[in-house]
Amino acid sequence: MKRVGNLYESTVSKDSLYQGFLDAKKSKSGRRGCFEFEKKLATELSALNNQLMTGTYKPRPYFKFTIYEPKQRDIYAPAFRDCVVQHAVYAKAMPVFEKTFIEQSFACRVGLGTHKAADYTQQALRRAGQGTYTLQLDIKKFFYSIDRPTLRRLIEKKIKDKKLVNLMMMFAEYQEPTGIPIGNLLSQMYALIYMNPLDHYVKRELQPRAGYCRYVDDFLLFGLTRDEALDYRAKITDFVNNELKLTLSRSTIANTRKGANFCGYRTWRSARFIRKYSLYKSRKAVRNNKLDSFISHLAHASKTRSLQHLLNYAAQENPDLYRQLPKTYHQRHHPKRSNL
Repeated sequence: MKRVGNLYESTVSKDSLYQGFLDAKKSKSGRRGCFEFEKKLATELSALNNQLMTGTYKPRPYFKFTIYEPKQRDIYAPAFRDCVVQHAVYAKAMPVFEKTFIEQSFACRVGLGTHKAADYTQQALRRAGQGTYTLQLDIKKFFYSIDRPTLRRLIEKKIKDKKLVNLMMMFAEYQEPTGIPIGNLLSQMYALIYMNPLDHYVKRELQPRAGYCRYVDDFLLFGLTRDEALDYRAKITDFVNNELKLTLSRSTIANTRKGANFCGYRTWRSARFIRKYSLYKSRKAVRNNKLDSFISHLAHASKTRSLQHLLNYAAQENPDLYRQLPKTYHQRHHPKRSNL
């Protein structure tokens, strides 16, 4: 396997850090940290460059907060200056690893995402023959369970520049013996790197006939017999335990005709719907007159049969909000249709 070196100096150069600032600003503009950094941009970039080149750079403490949707999670928000460094690292490291990822790893990658994952799921269900089964599994407390020495070993398989690896691992540090912080840009890349061996094991060794896909720690195998599903579950459990030091939280073996509950959608061969919780949140946005939130829910439902139901609901329950929707939704609205 070819390893890449001599990346550190170009990663922490002033030009790379400036581009990192521009990338970080896209999602952080309007934040106080971004404003203060930009106010003294040349000085801040020079200080970061000096610290990184002399080996004195250390990330600042995270701002920690908790979210409760869809489930409780502790989020660790880095200081803006550390976001700049992470974006600079991401720009250099991600292309190195991107070449190794399978096409069916859909999370946190440009041009992919939940819609593409749901499209693939529906196509795989259609490819699977009558009487076949799906095997769905996910990892127990994935981000909190990542083994950092294993993560470092996987990074070093592709990057031989020790200084860059050391910098990358600074953003994997966590208060517990295992795990990485949720909230870092680089944590998304680390999740892709960490689960990549499983993707190749399933595709090369197990080779499910109708396909395989994964979104972060949730993954599906299609077109199996029931005996194959049981056998593959045992083999994947061993691989996850022994190679990745992780534990499966649940597994579901289901007949293909029952569809799949994956990536925020309930999907069958012929139809796709948003989940009941998303339906509830969409209706709540209508009742509370939250236009931006409702438009976001409509985007999520855009390729599903739930879209017509949501538009009908908005037209009936909150006509003023409905009239403010972009014209494209009015053009797609057919009130006489029976939905959901």
